[in-house]
Amino acid sequence: MKVSPARFYFLEDRKGMALVITLMVLVIITAMVVEFSYAVYTGTTSLYNWRDSQRLSIMAKSGVNVAAKYLSTMVGSSQHYSYPGSMVLPVENPFEDFKGVLTVKIEDENSKFNVNAIVYSNGKLDTDAYDAFRRLLRILSLDESIADRIADWIDKDSDPRVADSEKGAKNAPFDSVDELLMINGISEKDYETLLPYITVYGSRDNLIININGAEKPVLRCLSHAITEDLAQNLINYRDATPFEYPTDISKVTGFDKIGTSLSGMIMTKGSVYRVTSSAESGGVKRIIETVLNVSPTSASVAYWKEY
Repeated sequence: MKVSPARFYFLEDRKGMALVITLMVLVIITAMVVEFSYAVYTGTTSLYNWRDSQRLSIMAKSGVNVAAKYLSTMVGSSQHYSYPGSMVLPVENPFEDFKGVLTVKIEDENSKFNVNAIVYSNGKLDTDAYDAFRRLLRILSLDESIADRIADWIDKDSDPRVADSEKGAKNAPFDSVDELLMINGISEKDYETLLPYITVYGSRDNLIININGAEKPVLRCLSHAITEDLAQNLINYRDATPFEYPTDISKVTGFDKIGTSLSGMIMTKGSVYRVTSSAESGGVKRIIETVLNVSPTSASVAYWKEY
């Protein structure tokens, strides 16, 4: 039987359409398989990352617990000093089933300058602490008016010491050093320069610094009479023999008279410590930053941040 040309072309069109539909279905199925595979991969990866993150978090908390135990033992010991001001304890593969690095950094907050001490709890300016902080700023080559801006941030009045220093002021003590970035006239560069030397923890009603751990700029700010060379003499002395009592400072060359003037401003044993515990494995890291108020029997948390 003969097939007419029109019917022939119709059959050919149907075959072409079937091929196009088949290809489209194949493309859709392929896309669905790829999407499903990707979703499974990302879901599995996220699950493993979450599992690893949780495991690392436990490791980091273990570092904090070990540091807290160590600090409580040190504070509760019969010795009258704590040393040094900062230490880093890296440990590779600390546990049999953990392949990674646990790093614990301990810093003595009492070895730093407490900016809250610039203003007494009654709202009055502590002129001795204020003058010492201005010296610290000068030593660090920073604008000394930062001391006025910080004082206005803390004090309860609304009278600006410098232009715009009361704008947005908290009129209360610092809860975190990060608040410095909220103060008018204090740049991020100023903040980063100050950060290693300041704290918001410790006694507010009198400036008192642990000379066994304080860094040179903090030591120098205690008195206008402490030069860089004298501060280095003190550091050299404590490296060989930590100060057991504040009066021991008079044993350092050049401090026979200066030491007496520092009575009430220095200590030799801290009780507030910042612990940074970092656990890392397989490219994943978990960090805990905490500040501990340490007693001979326990360590209470004053600050906690985990990321």
